[in-house]
Amino acid sequence: MYLIVGLGNPGPKYDKTRHNMGFEVIDRLIEEHHIPQSGTKFHAMIGNGAIEGRKVLLMKPLTYMNLSGTAVAEAVHYYKLDPANDLIVISDDIDLEVGRLRIRKQGSAGGQKGLQHIIKCLGTDQFTRIRVGTGAKPEGWELADWVLSRFSEEEWKSADLALDRAVKAVECSLREGVDAAMNAYNSSKKAERRSSGGEAT
Repeated sequence: MYLIVGLGNPGPKYDKTRHNMGFEVIDRLIEEHHIPQSGTKFHAMIGNGAIEGRKVLLMKPLTYMNLSGTAVAEAVHYYKLDPANDLIVISDDIDLEVGRLRIRKQGSAGGQKGLQHIIKCLGTDQFTRIRVGTGAKPEGWELADWVLSRFSEEEWKSADLALDRAVKAVECSLREGVDAAMNAYNSSKKAERRSSGGEAT
C-alpha cells in the first residue's frame, strides 16, 4: 500500500492559499479516482482506494502544517510502511516559480516546516516528495503572511495547471516509478510541454 499525503492547513479560510497545494492535489486525486473518504484517523482526513491499480491511503493531516509529521508517522508505523518506497508527500515550495514542480526521492526539507516535521518524526528524509511552486516571498512580506495568502487571478492559471500536473506525477509514480515521474514532470519549460502533451522545443 502507498501512503499519499498532501500538506496544508484545515479549514475554509485556508482553501486555495499558497500553503495548501498538497491538500488541493489530494482533493483532485479523490475526485478523479473516486476515492471513498473514510473519515478521520491518525489525526488526519483519510480516503482508501486504488490509483493505477495500486492500493492507496490518501491523507490530509489535520494537525496544521508545522505538525504534519504526527499524522504521517502514525500511519507509517500502523501499516508498517517503508517511507522510501511507500510514501509520497505533496507540499508547496516558495523556492519554485508558480506553476513549477520538483520531485525528489530524498533530501532536506528546504525550509518547508511540514516536511521538516515529517523528517523529524520518521527519522529519515528518504521518501518521495512532490513540491508545487508558489513563488518567492516579495520584499516587505512576512513569510507567514505570504504562504497563507492566495494567488492572484493570473497566478492561479499557472498554479491550477501545476496542480493537474502534480496529480499526473502521482499517477506516473505509482504506474511507472518515481524515476519516470521525475523525468516527465520535474519542471522545465520543455518538461511542462511534454507532460501536457504539447511539442517540446
